[in-house]
Amino acid sequence: MELTEFWTILSANGIILEVEQLQLIERYQRELIYWNNKVNLISRKDTENVLENHILHSMSILKYVPIPQNAVCIDVGTGGGLPGIPIKIARIDLRMTLLDSVAKKIKITDLLAKHTGLKNITTICARAEEFAQNKNNFAQFDVVFARGVAKIGTIVAWVKNLLKENGKIVLLKGGDLNSEIRDAKKMFPKIEINEILIDLFGYERFKKDEKKVLVCKLPK
Repeated sequence: MELTEFWTILSANGIILEVEQLQLIERYQRELIYWNNKVNLISRKDTENVLENHILHSMSILKYVPIPQNAVCIDVGTGGGLPGIPIKIARIDLRMTLLDSVAKKIKITDLLAKHTGLKNITTICARAEEFAQNKNNFAQFDVVFARGVAKIGTIVAWVKNLLKENGKIVLLKGGDLNSEIRDAKKMFPKIEINEILIDLFGYERFKKDEKKVLVCKLPK
């Protein structure tokens, strides 16, 4: 996918980037590919499709999930900064924390984040479940993001303490999730899970591949 097509698809789906933001996406794409050859951040078979399979996929969240202005967010199991860095580039008002337990990955992700030049984007090396058990982190986040990290119930169990009142967990997953959703509801009977098929105008791949956004809420 060319950058112009990427920009056009985002615009057609209500995700508007200024030229400077698009330039940041281009730099992030280039650096992600470069560092992926040294540290396995994404599948090495997929480097030719970073823009659509990883960055566009991450940013599709913004079509379906309203995120409050200046929201405090955390991307759990961020790997190379996905979905956190693309979302932060598109929504520079957000406060974004990138969390991963693998030191060599978070070191590169910290570099990628700093190269955006954006304020209020930080990285932390820690296991999600341990980070969430620290009382200093309780009820600190409006939104928790995770992309392909673990099963729904497992992620909710890890991060539920992190959520502010009315906070939400936003997951990128795919395929038939009925079993995962049932299991999550057994673990958390009050949980609300909204399963959304990603259907971008001008790009049908995600719909065909059954890529989905899940929005999970735990009423207090």
